Amino acid sequence: MPSAKPYLLRGMVQWMEDNGLTPQMLVDATLDGVSVPPEHVKAGKIVLNIAERATVKRELDNDYVSFGARFGGVAREVWVPMLAVLAVYARENGQGMTFPVEDGPAPPSAPEPPRERPKLRVVK
Repeated sequence: MPSAKPYLLRGMVQWMEDNGLTPQMLVDATLDGVSVPPEHVKAGKIVLNIAERATVKRELDNDYVSFGARFGGVAREVWVPMLAVLAVYARENGQGMTFPVEDGPAPPSAPEPPRERPKLRVVK
C-alpha cells in the first residue's frame, strides 16, 4: 500500500492556505535526491515556505515536492523526495503534523515456496 504521507501533506497544506496560514515544510537535507540551497541548511535540515504565493510551479506529487522560489533574492529550483519530508506546519501558530521516518520503498518480498498438494491416504 502506498504511503499516506503525500495525501496528508496535501491536505494539511490546503487546510492551512484555506485558513490564511503559511505552510512550512521541514526537510531532511541529507537524503539522496534532495535539491535545496545548501547555504540555508542547518544541522542537516531546512525549513521551506511552501505557500502557493511564495513558490512557482509548486507540485505536491506522491513521490516528491518541487517548486521554484527565491532565496536571498536568487531564483532556485527545489526538489524534495517525499521520504525527506519530516513535517509540515503553519508558521503563524505551529499547528501541523510530523511524519514518521521511512526507509524508502519496501523491497520486494521473497516469493513463498510452493506448497505441496495435500495427500490423502486410507486410515483403517
